Amino acid sequence: MTPLITIAAQAADQKSAEVTDWAGRIGWVAGLLLFVAFVYWLMRQGWKWRGSLQSDLPELPAVPQEPGAATLALSGRYHGSTTAGQWLDRIVAHGLGTRSRAELTLTDAGISVVRPGANDFLIPADALREARLDKGIAGKVLAEGGLLIVTWTHGDKLLDSGFRSDRAAEHTAWVEAINSMTTTTEGIAR
Repeated sequence: MTPLITIAAQAADQKSAEVTDWAGRIGWVAGLLLFVAFVYWLMRQGWKWRGSLQSDLPELPAVPQEPGAATLALSGRYHGSTTAGQWLDRIVAHGLGTRSRAELTLTDAGISVVRPGANDFLIPADALREARLDKGIAGKVLAEGGLLIVTWTHGDKLLDSGFRSDRAAEHTAWVEAINSMTTTTEGIAR
């Protein structure tokens, strides 16, 4: 046989050795699982700590029973809220950090955000500051203009909330409608 075929035949005949040190192997697996659980616990504690730091944020306005006639409606995803201008400073208080499906409705009262499995809230019309298209918020990055960012005040804090429509072509109409509301509303500083 040629040397190459001989080496290939020898490699095929080799078998891995049987595990004889089961206690050592089980110890490593258990240690790895404990490490993963510890890292998860640390992440959860960080989330709780961030929420306690933001406890001064007032309760979110509730969605009214009769919000009025809908100007625009959007079905998509809510990606989170951040401190305005700080796209990585996630707000987690009152469920604002929870990503979820969302149904947005723009009325004269403001923007109703209905989220199945999470807290619904209203962004009042007098709290709206501006809307724009952007590419990222709270750790979520998409193509340029892939997110609808709504800037609004809540309490004494200026927030950015990010939404993505199931049909991204709708974003431009939302930006125009919200920005026209903020320029025609009295008392809103831009």
